[in-house]
Amino acid sequence: MGFIPAEDLVFVRAVGELSNVNPFIPERLDLEKVALGDAFVAEPHAFWGFTAEQITQRRSNLGLILDRARRVAEPLRNKLLRGPAVGDTQLSLYDDLVLYILFYEQLDAWGKSQPGSFVQSGTELATWKRYSTQFEYWLKLPGLQLPSVEQRVHLFEIFHQIYRAFFNIFHCVIGQSTQASRLRGRIWQSIFTHDLRRYRRSLYRTLHQVTTLITGPSGSGKDLVAEAIGMSRYIPFDPKQGTFAVAPSECYFGVNIAAMSRSLVESELFGHAKGAFTGAAGARVGWLEACGEHGTILLDEIGELDPTIQVKLLRVLQNRQFQRLGETRTRSFDGKIIAATNRDLQREIEAGTFREDLYYRLCSDVIETPSLASQVRDNPEVLENIVAYIAGRVAAGEQESLTREVIHWLRHKLPENYHWPGNIRELEQCVRNILIHGSYEPAQSRSSSSAGGQSPEVNRLAALLQSLSLTADELLSEYCRIAYQQTKSFEKAARLLQLDRRTVRAKVDRAATAEP
Repeated sequence: MGFIPAEDLVFVRAVGELSNVNPFIPERLDLEKVALGDAFVAEPHAFWGFTAEQITQRRSNLGLILDRARRVAEPLRNKLLRGPAVGDTQLSLYDDLVLYILFYEQLDAWGKSQPGSFVQSGTELATWKRYSTQFEYWLKLPGLQLPSVEQRVHLFEIFHQIYRAFFNIFHCVIGQSTQASRLRGRIWQSIFTHDLRRYRRSLYRTLHQVTTLITGPSGSGKDLVAEAIGMSRYIPFDPKQGTFAVAPSECYFGVNIAAMSRSLVESELFGHAKGAFTGAAGARVGWLEACGEHGTILLDEIGELDPTIQVKLLRVLQNRQFQRLGETRTRSFDGKIIAATNRDLQREIEAGTFREDLYYRLCSDVIETPSLASQVRDNPEVLENIVAYIAGRVAAGEQESLTREVIHWLRHKLPENYHWPGNIRELEQCVRNILIHGSYEPAQSRSSSSAGGQSPEVNRLAALLQSLSLTADELLSEYCRIAYQQTKSFEKAARLLQLDRRTVRAKVDRAATAEP
């Protein structure tokens, strides 16, 4: 008989893969089926979805695998203590098996201190000691050099990162839709890549140098995705002090480019020296400098960045260096940059408003957030999932009753096939409206009712389209004018149409002068 009994070999190999698989992809369930065989408990979805039960309880299949893993690992450990000759391959299988056990034992320890939530940095001495005891029991065996035996601290750091990443992703992506499932898996890959073993070996040191670009419609949660990634970075642990180097919540910074003037954006990002410009009474540290080696900066609305600042940002991404305004001293940027936009950057490049070389520095890791409408089309129940989550946040203690009230209103009052143009952000305001007023009137309904049905501009455009009376340029001008009239903002209209603000204004002016 070999070191690992034949009846356990398939199970041990499957658990070894489970130790490193992305938990949010369907392959995870396939591996669980292989590991458990006929004992596998069928699940309603091939992906994780947000439910209170999944947060507070351990899944049946996970419990079954963990119980068997302990039963299989114990006699293998006893065999190794007796000192038989074991090949490297089977030692590696044992190593993966006990890492699976170690992680979930550590997860239990963290979960008891802060169940179903984020692990915060701070005094971790008690959990470190408990982990160390278990680590030595399973891996530090006399006369053997198991693959992970020299990685006690590093594995503790990786386990901590995996735990944080899982709950950060779980809390930022809500709903049981295929699109939400893919998004969770994509975020996990952004943090660990598709190969966790490789990340654990070496990439944990350098992956932060890869910029992440998050695209998707307005209100679809791009900022939440960025926060989940930023708060899930690798953080070193000091076993002597019993603390992590920094708290995750203290090293994520969001900069909304669209909300600031060009000069303010530049100062916010790069900092400035005293006297660098009028009003610079003292030196200022910018976010690139303040975020530190474990920090992450979100550049929200990257498509709004001024071309001159795009050049400076390109230098940061190329060689990770920058200068404060008014200084010649070169400083190093040691953190991670995430960019987000609802614009079509390829179209912005064609229009000459966004640098192509900057785009290719941003697009090595692209994540797209799905619209709420696409999730609802995939699974209508996702609306109730998300409403319940929002209700729990806006009316603690009234979650169930408020959820029922909102869903009843949506089913009986909302226009059929409503496409939620404001996405999850709009749904949150809908829940608040129903909580306060007992009803919700979508912005589109308000604009239509105020015009007595379809607006005259839309009717006029429809008539012109029917008669084929417009050139392509005239059609765009009319469309820009309607978008501006409905949004009352060139900026909002430009974002909706994925055009440059100056283009929208010029087209609106043209439509106005051409009007009879």
